[in-house]
Amino acid sequence: MKVKIDNLSKNIKRAPILVDMNLELEGGKIYGFKGKNGSGKTMLMRAICGLIIPTSGTIEINGEKLGKDISFPRSIGVLIENPSFISNYTGLKNLQVLASIQKKIGDEDIKKSLEDVGLDPNDKRTYKKYSLGMKQRLGIAAAIMEKPEIVILDEPINALDESGAELVRGILWKLRDGGSAIILACHDAEELKFLSDEIYTISEGKIVGHDIVAKETAS
Repeated sequence: MKVKIDNLSKNIKRAPILVDMNLELEGGKIYGFKGKNGSGKTMLMRAICGLIIPTSGTIEINGEKLGKDISFPRSIGVLIENPSFISNYTGLKNLQVLASIQKKIGDEDIKKSLEDVGLDPNDKRTYKKYSLGMKQRLGIAAAIMEKPEIVILDEPINALDESGAELVRGILWKLRDGGSAIILACHDAEELKFLSDEIYTISEGKIVGHDIVAKETAS
């Protein structure tokens, strides 16, 4: 898995949102995006998802150009901003609807994803009755249930208690170790450092810093 971004720029009403970004991401790593609100983190993630059309520059996923060879990455899981689901469906039913689009997985995979994030597949409560933490867990389950090659999560630990956060960390590390490229944005600098292998700092639509996170090893 490889994502290559060349001279990517995005303007909205002539205002620059992303400016000449160059970036290469590969599978088997977790990448953290750090920056203030409005810095361009979310716009960059949307661009990688194929949800916006760049003003200039290109994004290649495994050698295929977004917007030319493919409209969207072939294997991607996304949670950007607040998760959105059908309010009068259960968590299981919502994921079944999503899974029916690509037909890559069956009910057992869906149930396993719910269990992985700490949700009960047999819970009969509808989404509108979920707590904020449960909604976040369901959003993460939706993003990871098809074991995508690229996972993009905006504030993945948001609204989660410590047990939920611990489950999500384990899921992300497992996906990374399985070869996925994980892209995260998180306002908690310590959490981002704890999760990530590399961190890119973004300011005013530009990449202004790149750090490789040193991990402690057992002696």
